[in-house]
Amino acid sequence: MPVSVEAEARRGLSSRRALFLLSMAELLAMSLWFTGTAVIPQITALWHADLALGSWLTIAVQIGFSLGAVIFALFNLPDVFSPVKVLVFSALAAAAVNAAFVFVAADPLSAILLRGATGFFLAGVYPVGMKIIAGWFQRGRGLALGIMIGALTVGSAVPHAANSIGGIPWRGVVLLGSAQAVLGALIVAFGVREGPFAMPQSRFDPAQILEIVRNRSLRLANLGYLGHMWELYSMWGWIAVIFAVSAGWSRNTFEAMAALAIAIGAIGCIWAGAASDRLQDQSATTRVAQRAWVTIIAMAISSVCCLLAAVVLHRPVLLIPLSMIWGIAVIADSAQFSTIISEVSDKNYVGTALTCQVAVGFLLTAAVIRLMAAIASHYGWQWALASMALGPWLGIWAMSGLLHPRRAAVPR
Repeated sequence: MPVSVEAEARRGLSSRRALFLLSMAELLAMSLWFTGTAVIPQITALWHADLALGSWLTIAVQIGFSLGAVIFALFNLPDVFSPVKVLVFSALAAAAVNAAFVFVAADPLSAILLRGATGFFLAGVYPVGMKIIAGWFQRGRGLALGIMIGALTVGSAVPHAANSIGGIPWRGVVLLGSAQAVLGALIVAFGVREGPFAMPQSRFDPAQILEIVRNRSLRLANLGYLGHMWELYSMWGWIAVIFAVSAGWSRNTFEAMAALAIAIGAIGCIWAGAASDRLQDQSATTRVAQRAWVTIIAMAISSVCCLLAAVVLHRPVLLIPLSMIWGIAVIADSAQFSTIISEVSDKNYVGTALTCQVAVGFLLTAAVIRLMAAIASHYGWQWALASMALGPWLGIWAMSGLLHPRRAAVPR
């Protein structure tokens, strides 16, 4: 066998190994995201508070992540330092502040601040992991990112799964998340390195933010992403509570159903990633248009699920299978938005465009999570579920503007 072919085979084996290890690490570390959300009932009982205050355990993570995304990008930390080391440090720091949450949970302010700090450090895990895995794949990158986001999705479900096991106290659920994050950090530290296609330095330039607003295609892609995020974290943040309201089940049952509804989204991530790879040999404008179709299909399905869930809320025999379809569709298009952003933005400020996308998107989720709690408190969960459909409707409208290649300007 020629040496070049042997080298290519070794590279393929190494890339698959890196994908497996990094996906496992992301699954373990990102389980920290919803550790506070999974134990909201126990914490609000400890506080003698209602759902409105408890929702801040989730909202704080979203705000912390947004702040972290800007800080990590502003100082170019994954470029100044090895992204592998940044991910390891961030996962360990997130594990530490998450564990500290156990000891101050009785004080609402301290607990909420520590959840915010957890989100801050997770900004050095999720985006940095995406950067590392992109460096291992030139072809097949869409499927690789889809697999990694699928692993992240499963990781987000782990706290609900742990909480569904009878006999595990809420502190055990939280500390389990920290232990998993430490294990994820060790996997990366000893098993992962940068790939041969490592992404070049991409600086965050606040002066270029106005250019993002001026770029029509970029503006539409960002609106689509905001619509997607409106629904995604409304669903993920409140699905356990929705199941509890639906049938009055025991905590073990509704937490298990919530874990499944979130984790099943990995199927959608892999499907969308594989679909995007089929477009890699086409022109950039055609790829953008077809990726827009993928997002529209996913958002159309998930918006219908929002409305149907409102109708069948108190019929769990219908709500459960519907939520599984919803769980697949709600996350399927996630990676496609970032890919489109990278393709329609000026190559000189891709880093700025992606950072703004993530920061604004997660800030929106902080407001929406609180809004859904308010709507549910005043008008019931049927109205909250129906209002989740507003996000994908906005997203469909925005992404339809990218369906025509001649109108979707792609910088060269």
